[in-house]
Amino acid sequence: MNSCHLELTGHLLPGADPERACAALAKLLRTSPEQARALLRGNARRFATPLPHERAELVRRSLEQAGVGCRIEPMAASATPAAAAFRKPATLQVESDQVECPKCGHSQPPTDICQRCGIVFEKYRAAERRRQLQASAAANASASAANGASNSATGSTTGTAQTPSASIPYRLLNQLALLVFLSSLALALWSHWRKEEFPPPSFYDLSQLEEPRQTATDLEPFHVEAEGIRYLIEPLFDYALDGVVVSLHDSDSFMDIYHIKDWKDFLNIRDLCVVWGENVASGAFRDMDYKNTTWTCWISTQDPVAAASFNWQQLSNNHVLAHEPHLYEAIKSAEIGDQIHFSGQLARYSHDGGFQRGTSTSRSDTGNGACETVYVEDFRIVRKSNPGWRLAYRLSSMLAFMSLIALTVLLFVAPYRPHR
Repeated sequence: MNSCHLELTGHLLPGADPERACAALAKLLRTSPEQARALLRGNARRFATPLPHERAELVRRSLEQAGVGCRIEPMAASATPAAAAFRKPATLQVESDQVECPKCGHSQPPTDICQRCGIVFEKYRAAERRRQLQASAAANASASAANGASNSATGSTTGTAQTPSASIPYRLLNQLALLVFLSSLALALWSHWRKEEFPPPSFYDLSQLEEPRQTATDLEPFHVEAEGIRYLIEPLFDYALDGVVVSLHDSDSFMDIYHIKDWKDFLNIRDLCVVWGENVASGAFRDMDYKNTTWTCWISTQDPVAAASFNWQQLSNNHVLAHEPHLYEAIKSAEIGDQIHFSGQLARYSHDGGFQRGTSTSRSDTGNGACETVYVEDFRIVRKSNPGWRLAYRLSSMLAFMSLIALTVLLFVAPYRPHR
């Protein structure tokens, strides 16, 4: 099958309707009427694709019927591909003498500079080639680095997937840890204050909060040993007390330099300041402020009515002595606001290092020596105050500490990401 070229003359046939001709040409070429009109301005244009002779004749007749001038030119045999007869006819396109800007796409007559954006075609193409070469080199370098890191990983095996650090949501984890830290810290501060509040009188078993019981004793002086020190205990009276803890002092605290370092006193575990009787039943004890130092319980108030209603003989500061582990644990578990019961002996005690301490035997004395020194044989917590707030304080303190550790770890392991 012979192929040939179909060529537009660029002119309308005599008597042709220009609008009808433009519309027919635009429909045939599947282009806009403006572009079709540009093909009829006197310049001959050849169709870009060679056509079989029969198809070229059909197209020519259609164009001439619309008034468009065209002609058929035979195609040299050497230029006709052997398989051209078997190809599906392509869409008709007219060869264009226009050039397109590589940057903005503006179509224009052949030139070296774009009429719209003003770039020099050759310089723009050269810059694009350099950019592509640089991007390709960077991609190759990144791939090489990734392969090197993968090959140098210790203990890596074929087919084992390694989780990249970028997949770990560090920012989310940091925000979560910060939220937990701030909320748990706030709860710890709030519960620390609430756990030290005195419950109302109705919380306590008032029937047991009677005056301390002091009776004659049959016990003879005896010795006990604690931390390698041998103590002499001299019982004076049998003694039992039920009261509410309003203040306390641990003799083994860091701030106490006397009991252990200076006096070698390992028997006096705690000082417990307690109230009982009408002080608890009337609620007067809740209006007072308490503070324990090394050997003294201090009571104060800014309210003269509260001071007048407080019974100063229904309060005592007790130096609590014990050396057995179960008593040590029980005494250490007492907290402010707890109702406690303990019994033993009012006693003097001393050791060979020259240390000795006496005891008060009256609830009405004041000043130096007015504290009761009690060698404890039994110690119990009758009512535990504010258990919910104490649990909330322990849990929130632990959670605040753990979240602070998590924030510190994230500070060092999270990758640095500059702000944009």
